[in-house]
Amino acid sequence: MKEIDELKLDIMKDPENAEFTKQGWEPIFEAPPTAKILIASQAPGIKAQESNKTFFDVSGNLLREWLGVDEEIFYNSGLFGIVTMDYYFPGKGKHGDLPPRKEFAAKWNPKVLNAMPELELKILIGAYAQKFYLGKEMKRNLTETVRNYEEYLPEYFPVVHPSPLNIGWRRKNPWFEENVVPDLQARVHKILFK
Repeated sequence: MKEIDELKLDIMKDPENAEFTKQGWEPIFEAPPTAKILIASQAPGIKAQESNKTFFDVSGNLLREWLGVDEEIFYNSGLFGIVTMDYYFPGKGKHGDLPPRKEFAAKWNPKVLNAMPELELKILIGAYAQKFYLGKEMKRNLTETVRNYEEYLPEYFPVVHPSPLNIGWRRKNPWFEENVVPDLQARVHKILFK
């Protein structure tokens, strides 16, 4: 964990993050060296930033339901790594949180991922993570990318964000929870409990 502690300090010392460090905020990510599954998402919300704990909210409850794991396994097993496209809460926008800063993930995610050599699956939550990791392989939009998730296996598994704001999307796309979520659970369990 020394490597991760040093990396966290490097992120905090980066002049681009000075404003957050001045507020007493730490970068939010999890990188246990034993992680088997990576959760890659947009950016921490204000609750995550203030509690220094990712997905500790309504979205996290639904995400854990989709994964078929409880809080104990998610937070304390050392089997999940969590990165976002920005490790700090980006602020509030008109409709939800502001987007993550553009160059943040390219600068820091490869270094954090290097600390997790045992990753077997990267779950890409939402369009920002999908654009970053899939690049030109992403379909014309999030819906089509998620619908065609099998094309990205075994390395990547794209899903929609479990935010309550996406309830409309989930109602319009019942195939996601009927077909995609059970496959996600099965793959997660096969990795975690083999």
